[in-house]
Amino acid sequence: MAFFKPSSDPVSRKSVARLQGLIWILIYGGLLTLVLGLSVERIDEGSGESLVLAGGLVAAVGVALIYVRSRIKGNP
Repeated sequence: MAFFKPSSDPVSRKSVARLQGLIWILIYGGLLTLVLGLSVERIDEGSGESLVLAGGLVAAVGVALIYVRSRIKGNP
């Protein structure tokens, strides 16, 4: 059956596991930084906005990597 045919360009399970770990670190780290920036924004507006922006960008990269991971053909 074509469903069980191995991919022509397989990716090792180790690299996929590393990518998944990186994805969650980026998402959780970005959201934590975003929330920290929201709380710092009350005291120092400039620093808070920088943290919110950086955290949002890091979390967005993590979400984009979820799409990249979904397109990777792994080993069966």
